[in-house]
Amino acid sequence: MNNYLQKAVLLCFLFFGVINILCSQSKRLHKDSPEKVREFFVSSLIKIGDPVLNALSKDQLKAQMPIEKSPGAWDDRTHVTHLEAFGRLLSGMAPWLELGPDATSEGKLRAKYIDLAQKSIHNATNPDAADFMNFAKDKQPLVDAAFFAQALLRAPKQLWEPLDDTTKENVIKALKSSRVIEPYNSNWLLFASMIETAILKFDKDEDKKRLNHALEEHKKWYLGDGMYGDGPDFHWDYYNSFVIHPMQLDILKTLEEKNGGYKEDFKTVLNRAKRYAAIQERLISPDGTYPPIGRSLAYRFGAFQLLSQIALWKELPKEVAPAQVRSALYTMIHNQLNVKGTFDKNGWLQIGIYGHQPNIGEGYISTGSLYLCTEAFLVLGLPATDSFWSDEYQSWTQKKIWSGQEIAIDHASK
Repeated sequence: MNNYLQKAVLLCFLFFGVINILCSQSKRLHKDSPEKVREFFVSSLIKIGDPVLNALSKDQLKAQMPIEKSPGAWDDRTHVTHLEAFGRLLSGMAPWLELGPDATSEGKLRAKYIDLAQKSIHNATNPDAADFMNFAKDKQPLVDAAFFAQALLRAPKQLWEPLDDTTKENVIKALKSSRVIEPYNSNWLLFASMIETAILKFDKDEDKKRLNHALEEHKKWYLGDGMYGDGPDFHWDYYNSFVIHPMQLDILKTLEEKNGGYKEDFKTVLNRAKRYAAIQERLISPDGTYPPIGRSLAYRFGAFQLLSQIALWKELPKEVAPAQVRSALYTMIHNQLNVKGTFDKNGWLQIGIYGHQPNIGEGYISTGSLYLCTEAFLVLGLPATDSFWSDEYQSWTQKKIWSGQEIAIDHASK
């Protein structure tokens, strides 16, 4: 047997070995109670977020956070990676924090992390703090200022209203300072729009052109069946879930609540998002994996932000039961989070999709980028009493069909 054949056989054994492990694990996980599943979601979100918020709340994030880059990194990412970690983490964590503190053990945990988040907001936007973040230099800060703004919109009662006046003023100054960055003619337009939406809600003098241009362009870029182009062209990746659907939903929801007049646009975007959520649910394999297609795979299960958001909003299509979404997300997140190499020895995320795989990161990927994975945890904004968390385990679509069960026929939408 020549060396090439030996390597091919070895790779086949490794591949099927991983699949067997995942299938076996999937069979075990279905026995976990709904209560245990929620406990896993909460503990996992805290495991990911604790190093960031603990350090930043003490004004020590820049001193403590490692900065791993992909082998093909475009440049030094030090000046952008901290806002990436903070903005993305807070955006995913916000709905859970917005539930507020209570007397339960989970409610007490929320109280702790609400406090850390508020202190972190203060330090991130305070020009005199060691951890004052870059909102204006280079292109990247526009992206993560938008995720930060999205977090404020998702949790105004816990992340905005309790802030002191000085911190509120600093937040608005930081967001407005990002206006010097011109977005690319792509999903990036939504970053500018998201920032202006937060300024409209929490302050005044929003830039109406930056706010509305993204919404008008995305009307042109809709391709059908729940899919938008990333700009005029279609990209077969997860950016419909990373950015395009969630940001349009949050922007239009806020605009409709603030000014009215966006009811039909919001309805249209929501219906498209519901279709894309149905597609996402069908992408999850029986063992909790999904197609590794397109760029930014190092964001891991953050690729399913939209499915989590539609479940949070209780807008799942009628053929998709909340419990099957919970069960699918649980298996997926469990697979990726618990494999060796996901975290370094100090608990910081490392580049990869399944463990530590630095080469999977594009040139713009560094440690801070990875915290977009927390967007899959949006469903924690549903209280523990909600049927999403209390209903018994249900198999998801692929798990049903590949075990011989009947499923609803799938149809494209307009």
